[in-house]
Amino acid sequence: VFALNGFLSAATGFDMGLSTKCIAIPKEMGMCHKIGYSEMRLPNLLGHTSMAEVILKSTTWQHLVHTDCHPHVRTFLCSLFAPICLDTFIHPCRSMCVAVRDSCAPVLLCHGHPWPDSLDCNRFPRDEDVCLAPLTKEYKYLHKVIPKPACQTCPAVEEFFTHRRVLEVFCDSNFAVKVKLSKKRTAFDDQEYNIECQVEFITQGSLLPYETQSMIQQWLLINEKCTQRMTPTHRPMVYLLVGNIEEGIILVNQVYHWQKKDSQLTLATQKWRYHKCL
Repeated sequence: VFALNGFLSAATGFDMGLSTKCIAIPKEMGMCHKIGYSEMRLPNLLGHTSMAEVILKSTTWQHLVHTDCHPHVRTFLCSLFAPICLDTFIHPCRSMCVAVRDSCAPVLLCHGHPWPDSLDCNRFPRDEDVCLAPLTKEYKYLHKVIPKPACQTCPAVEEFFTHRRVLEVFCDSNFAVKVKLSKKRTAFDDQEYNIECQVEFITQGSLLPYETQSMIQQWLLINEKCTQRMTPTHRPMVYLLVGNIEEGIILVNQVYHWQKKDSQLTLATQKWRYHKCL
């Protein structure tokens, strides 16, 4: 999905003397909608001179944006692909680049791509210069306390089990989330997924159900190879993902295939509310 190699120009290599024009951000650039402005400068800060080129190159990053690997990943990328139409170009600050890189580079690596040299954070201005502001202290605080999914080895999908064994696994876990997965095709023949999550139970007191759903969706996008294995066809498949939160990292340890004909998972989730762990 992340076809990143070889197309990004160095941000500071762009000739700022080129005449630019203001253009409406096209509908194909969904990641740059609702970011606070609707018009962009062309050529942009990556040296793309045509809208067709901007659309083509930016779509390779949309999947990364969907993983929500950092609160400012959209702001950072859109400031380069679709810079705001002001009298002067505003680069992202170096600290914003570092924050986004540190959170999102592991996601790129999970998909087999290193952080590109063309986005070397040293190429961006320091915070004391005129640039897109770095994170606020509040954002840093929020980003630390909410657990994050990580790139990990995909657990084997378990097809055969008893409800007693599942209850034992529940006792050692922080969460169990029922997930309905199916593949969908996009206009660019990219692979995306319909992900529906239903929280079966949570023992981690600090988490709310909607946060857990969101984080499991992120886990499935980050660990796309695992998601691909769970969606061999376009027919919807249902799974139970069970795991732990360790040092602020979400880890899925067990994946159960939830089949209608098999009542063991249904039985386990029903018994769980009365179950006493040893």
